[in-house]
Amino acid sequence: MKILKNFPYQQVLVLGLAKSGTAAAELFLDSSIQVRINDLKADENDPAVRTLIEKGAEVITGGHPLSVLDDVDYLVKNPGIPYENPIIAEAEKRKIPVVTEVELASFLHEGPFVAVTGSNGKTTTTTLIYEMIQADQQKVSLAGNIGHVSCEVARSTETDETMVTELSSFQLLGTEKFHPEIAVWLNLYEAHLDYHHTLENYHQAKAKITANQTAEDTLVYNADDERIAGFLPDVKAKRVPFSIRNEGEGAWADDTFIYFEDEPIMKKQDIVLVGEQNLQNILAAVAAVKVNGIRNEAIVKVLTTFAGVEHRLQFVTKKNDRLFYNDSKATNILATSYALKSFENPVILLAGGLDRGTSFESLIPHMKGIKAMVVFGETADQLIETAKKAGIEEFTRVETMQEAVEQAYQYSAEDDVILLSPACASWDQYRTFEERGNMFIQAVHKL
Repeated sequence: MKILKNFPYQQVLVLGLAKSGTAAAELFLDSSIQVRINDLKADENDPAVRTLIEKGAEVITGGHPLSVLDDVDYLVKNPGIPYENPIIAEAEKRKIPVVTEVELASFLHEGPFVAVTGSNGKTTTTTLIYEMIQADQQKVSLAGNIGHVSCEVARSTETDETMVTELSSFQLLGTEKFHPEIAVWLNLYEAHLDYHHTLENYHQAKAKITANQTAEDTLVYNADDERIAGFLPDVKAKRVPFSIRNEGEGAWADDTFIYFEDEPIMKKQDIVLVGEQNLQNILAAVAAVKVNGIRNEAIVKVLTTFAGVEHRLQFVTKKNDRLFYNDSKATNILATSYALKSFENPVILLAGGLDRGTSFESLIPHMKGIKAMVVFGETADQLIETAKKAGIEEFTRVETMQEAVEQAYQYSAEDDVILLSPACASWDQYRTFEERGNMFIQAVHKL
């Protein structure tokens, strides 16, 4: 396992544990760097915390006293902790670097980075790229917001190994020197304003994926997204577009084939994944791997077998001629609108969750195929009003996922799609979107 060598800092504060904080703390301790950990809710008797203490970490729980910054010259924060946190605000006043753990991967991984960001489609695209490189029998690892801590993965990568990394705006905001050889920018919409406060702040955080790239690197970008186009004049890397509308450059598609430049890759009808959003994800992945020299045979092998990742428009089962899909990862309106466009059959939509103060008006044009809605969570009342405006006559508010699935089934008929696509984050009722999706799957199998 690799450790940090010639690391320029001596005393590190890890703010917030969870998986990323724990991995960062272990890396520093193994590298003989002094570590202080501050976590509001951590239990010092937890076996994982005890292990860190036994390795030499100082652990402070129950509060965030400013004294945790004494003698600290580097701070690694959990990506979800806002910058208004008094410890982070004070660290910035003291000119202490504040980073997320993905920055540490830059000190460890010696092979090429492929980094993927965007408001939607990150996990599917990241997984497709990883699978395509692996299908070409190249060394590759998977990391980032997809569930594998980047600095932990980077500790065991080889010099000739590609590291494919999914990055959120929260993670990117905490980078300084992170430098992907291939950056993939999928799209740019309104999201996470409760964290970033303004659209401009959110966009600037996403733009950090290409900030350290040079003319020898590549940015794969969505040529159909006007917001991304506004950042292109400042990009130093070679630009490779993907598009479902424009022909001829980068990765693109017509009615029959997907292409890279003027080369047909495969027939669209042979692709397993459904929907316009997934076509964009596929084209982005194709552009990224073709730049990386991956053979068409590997691309075709993946696209004819890959049926999607968990909680991203995931087919669950067919029961009594009803089709059940789990799209719990749809935590914003755009993701749900893409999901709705993926089906021609009537849809019973299950939606709702954390109230971030976002209007659902932009969802209305995509609701024509909805037969009925079952809503829940903090946004239930707003979604009912949206359903009324969209002309949907059948809707019900419920409290649990079991109730939601049972009610959706009551609304349904043969060949209908019962779709969990919440358009909201899960944190009002569930710890994660994965937990929400699993509850949906369990409820479906209980029918």
